[in-house]
Amino acid sequence: MTNRLEYSDLLRLIDERSAAFRNAVAGAPGLDAPVPSCPGWTLFDLVQHLGAGQRWWAAIVAAGRAEAPPAKDPVHAPGELDALLAWYAESNELLLSALREAGPERACWTWWKAGVSPANAWGVARRRVHEVLVHTYDAQLAAGAVQPMPADLAVDGVAEFLDTCNSTPAPWPHEPATIHYHAAEGRSWLLTLDGTGAWPAPRTEDTAPASASATGTAEQLLLFVWGRLTLNDLKAEGDLRVFEDLIAWEPEE
Repeated sequence: MTNRLEYSDLLRLIDERSAAFRNAVAGAPGLDAPVPSCPGWTLFDLVQHLGAGQRWWAAIVAAGRAEAPPAKDPVHAPGELDALLAWYAESNELLLSALREAGPERACWTWWKAGVSPANAWGVARRRVHEVLVHTYDAQLAAGAVQPMPADLAVDGVAEFLDTCNSTPAPWPHEPATIHYHAAEGRSWLLTLDGTGAWPAPRTEDTAPASASATGTAEQLLLFVWGRLTLNDLKAEGDLRVFEDLIAWEPEE
């Protein structure tokens, strides 16, 4: 796991990124604008998805330790821009209030409990930071005004994705392999894939050559692992089938 961000910083980042998200939506040509990075979605669909997610995770955190998540309530987001933005702001505040009340160590249900990321409010807060970060990119793309991500946040975003989405004790169903991710900002990560599962770790100077590697800015790497860019947008080397197998893999835990 990367250096642990302070809980207060995660809550601040959720608020900051959500403000950037609302600004992007407000600057778009309309709520029916298509979102190129989310095929089939309009900007309205994107806002409704993210707002509903904030509300659901607020309920999850508030419920505390549980074997299953609370049921998702039906979503009825308003269709007019100002009302929709107010609804999203309320959704975001519900999440922040639940996280403040819980504190970082409160255990709760998470779908990543078998991996590296902790199944607690801190882990939820970190995941929601990057969920909002990437969906802000989606909204900016729909508005035709993409802004650079904060580099340090993009670096943590790559680490968070590996910790949360690419860590599992489910056996890797292919030949053992390793992937190196290299960020231009000076950070690198190693992902090991073998019979013990998938496990990320910082890459060190004495790390053996990888089966495959991908190099780009932290933002490019983040958008790649989230499915917004392809290997053609990066400098990719080695056996690129490993990336294809990883993207297609749906481990059962």
